[in-house]
Amino acid sequence: MSDSLVIIPTYNEKENVEAIIRDVFALEPAFHILIVDDSSPDGTQDIVESLQTEFGDRLHLLKRAKKQGLGTAYIAGFKYALERPYEYIFEMDADFSHNPNDLVKLKEACEKQWYDLAIGSRYITGVNVVNWPIARVLMSYYASRYVRAITGMPINDTTAGFKCYKREVLETIALDKIKFIGYAFQIEMKFLAWKHGFKIKEVPIIFTDRSKGTSKLSKGIIKEAIFGVVQMKISSWFKTFPRPQG
Repeated sequence: MSDSLVIIPTYNEKENVEAIIRDVFALEPAFHILIVDDSSPDGTQDIVESLQTEFGDRLHLLKRAKKQGLGTAYIAGFKYALERPYEYIFEMDADFSHNPNDLVKLKEACEKQWYDLAIGSRYITGVNVVNWPIARVLMSYYASRYVRAITGMPINDTTAGFKCYKREVLETIALDKIKFIGYAFQIEMKFLAWKHGFKIKEVPIIFTDRSKGTSKLSKGIIKEAIFGVVQMKISSWFKTFPRPQG
């Protein structure tokens, strides 16, 4: 039994899903994987189910009836993990924009350096992004600067989606009250972890844009992030955030 679960949401990732699963399972220490699939019409679920016969209880599949957004996929994955004895719970993309080898570095930050949340950061040591158009690099970089200015979070890559949580973080955050479903979800989770007083570490990574499949980024997701951050900050003035004990 592994103490680590990697949650990978999928929608039409048949070109990537088997390769990402095999690469994660090749790592030491051992990781388990949960694929959260939103009824991909391209057969992603079928590929995962066929691999379950090979990998057994290391590979989990959560089937959802329709496409419901990145944030809700991760919330479903978090709840799945908390129903089982996992101590380290990861977020990771299916498209190899996150290097599976970096899972080890993220876990070490939480397990050996005593951080509660480790973030795979594109911007902690400059701008470490490969194969993105310059316009998208600038949009992402300045979006993080904008979020940092509004929220006060001491985090350089506020929109990062490659993370390791200690179990206590997800047990403390009120998952049913998370408001955002797109990429603003990533901001909200970091903001709540920070407000609750958890120790956060940015671990430098190199982010490489997908070479297979299509991006899920949309104008609606961007709008949610821009306006949602202000709403999130104002709402926090009227809430209390219990600090972790010990």
